[in-house]
Amino acid sequence: SDNGAQIVFSKDEVFKANLILKIEPPTRKEIELMHKGQTLISAVQMSTQTVDFFKELNKKNISSLGFEFIRDKQEKLPIVRSMSEIAGNSSLLIASEYLSNMKNGKGLMLGGISGLLPTSVVIVGAGTVGEYACRTALGLGASVIVFDNSFSKLRRLQNNINQRISTSSLQPKALAKALKRADVVISAQQVGNGKVPCVVSEEMVIDMKSGAVVIDVSIDQGGSFETSELTTHKSPTYIKHDVIHYCVPNIPSRVSRTASIAISNILTPILLVIAEEGGVSNTIKRHESLRNGTYTFNGFLTNENLSKNFNLPFKDLDLIMSTI
Repeated sequence: SDNGAQIVFSKDEVFKANLILKIEPPTRKEIELMHKGQTLISAVQMSTQTVDFFKELNKKNISSLGFEFIRDKQEKLPIVRSMSEIAGNSSLLIASEYLSNMKNGKGLMLGGISGLLPTSVVIVGAGTVGEYACRTALGLGASVIVFDNSFSKLRRLQNNINQRISTSSLQPKALAKALKRADVVISAQQVGNGKVPCVVSEEMVIDMKSGAVVIDVSIDQGGSFETSELTTHKSPTYIKHDVIHYCVPNIPSRVSRTASIAISNILTPILLVIAEEGGVSNTIKRHESLRNGTYTFNGFLTNENLSKNFNLPFKDLDLIMSTI
């Protein structure tokens, strides 16, 4: 408020602002509160959305930028990277909770001590989530194996961690064998804009240990397990085939202060650029990295992957901008 901000105390007043910045995508009721021509910056969480979400935004001519799509000058996804680091670390801490007696688990300590075999952790995906999950698991003393079909990612992970770890391609027999022995499985697949492939069949889950814990971090993008179903922080787990499944989207929201500061560090410079460029339209026109992040503009869906996944008409944003 010392710098000119107006602090309000009702949702109706908040959604009158020209630019809405929030973490979770807006609900149907929140979109109803929004007015034509606003700008929305939030996560999209594709796996939780419906066709109506995008139609409602386009009806109100709302310009929307998605955390999952915003790129930096190096063509990286900075918000995804930052949240992936948090999710990777948190996934092992969550698994540790559900292995303990306190959560009716098997009563195992995640890691290892002298004289006992370490707990077995399988990580599917060697991206940022996989790397940070691997770091945490190794730090606790667990036995780790990482699966990915990209050998360059597996090499990079080993180089970043600076030690040799067990790795494998996503060969079904090898994966099934590892899953049978696993105490914890972390699904850490990332594919950018689309849905992750389902690589763990229900038969593989049936063959897993009773009381094993599955953390499907990829549930934001559809999930890697055939048995995965969306859950919430209020009711985060369910048991299927005697295996504990944790399938909450947006795991970083468990540590909201850390996640908020991390996102603010990335978004604050973007907001300053929008102010200096004279609005969102000018900024999108001049900065390709933000054009990549835009998924609705001028009443059109401008993200091709969303268009394919939800069977909605697509319009190239570069063509729209050329007519403005």
